[in-house]
Amino acid sequence: MKNIVKALELNQRLNESLGLNQSPMLSSRQMNWNGILVEQCQSSSTSFEIEVPAVSDHWLNLHLGNPALLLQKRDDRLHESIRHNGNCFLVPAGQPSYWCRHSEGAICSPLHICLKPKLIEQAAEADEIDPQRFNLVTCFDRQDLQLHQIAMLLHAELQLGGIMGQLYIESLTQMLVIHLIRHYSTFTKTITSKNKSLTNLQLQQAIEYIHAHLDQDLSLEQIAQVINISPTYFASLFKRATGTSPHQYVIQQRVERAKLMLSKTDIAIADIALQVGFSSQSHLTQQFKRLTGITPKQVRNTIKI
Repeated sequence: MKNIVKALELNQRLNESLGLNQSPMLSSRQMNWNGILVEQCQSSSTSFEIEVPAVSDHWLNLHLGNPALLLQKRDDRLHESIRHNGNCFLVPAGQPSYWCRHSEGAICSPLHICLKPKLIEQAAEADEIDPQRFNLVTCFDRQDLQLHQIAMLLHAELQLGGIMGQLYIESLTQMLVIHLIRHYSTFTKTITSKNKSLTNLQLQQAIEYIHAHLDQDLSLEQIAQVINISPTYFASLFKRATGTSPHQYVIQQRVERAKLMLSKTDIAIADIALQVGFSSQSHLTQQFKRLTGITPKQVRNTIKI
C-alpha cells in the first residue's frame, strides 16, 4: 500500500518524469469538488518513459490536442496507438501503469480526471449492485463520444471557475460514474432502480430543504442527508418522482423566486441574483432567459411600463 499515490500527487509525478516543474494550467483543487479532481496540464513534446505507481483513485485521461503516438505496457504486453483529440484512457485505482513515447510529437494539453472509488461504490449500491462483484477495467485510447461530452462539460466548468455550483458538478460526476460502470467495467446488467421510489414525506422534506437553502451552494450530499439516503440514490429517485434532476429543479426554483422578486420588489437585479443562489447577475440572466425566453431586465422594464 505504501507505493500507492494520491490523485493530488499524480500530475506532480508526471511533470517530474517529463522534466517539467510547472503547475497545472487549470485545476479544481481549490474548488472542493466532492470525490472528483479535474486538472489540465500541458505535456512536453519530447520523448519520455514513465512508470506511474498505482494511484489511489480511478484515473481517466482525455487527449486534447494534435495526434500523438503513445505506448502503454500492461500485462507484460506493449500497446501502441496514435492518440487523437478526444481519445481517452482509464487506469483503475490500485493499478500501476507504464507509458512511453520514443519520438518527439506535438504538444498537447490532456485533461486528467481522478475519481474516488467510493463514488463507484455508492452508485452501485444505489442500484442494489454489490460493488465487490465487479471492477472497472483498464482501457487504452478509446473514442467515446458520450464520455467526451461529459468531460468537456467538466472542462468548461473548470475554465469558468465552478460558476454553476456543487450540485451541477455532482450531477456531471454521477453521469460519468454511471457511464463508467456501464461501459468500462466487468458489470454486464443494465443499471436500474425501477422498484424504488421516494415516499411523499421524503420528497416533501427534500423540497422544503431546497427552498429553505436556495441561496446557498447546495450539494446532493446535503439534500440526501435530510432523508438519510445516499446522494446517488437520491438523485435517481428524485428525478423519477419529479421528472427533472435535482440540479435542474434547483435552477427552476431559483428562476421562479427571481421572477417573483423582480415583480414585487425594487431590489437590484445583481442583488436578486445573489439572494436566490446564482453566482452573478450574468449567471441569473443566462438561466432566466433559457427557461423563460426573456431576460430579468426585460421583466423589470415591463413592470415599470
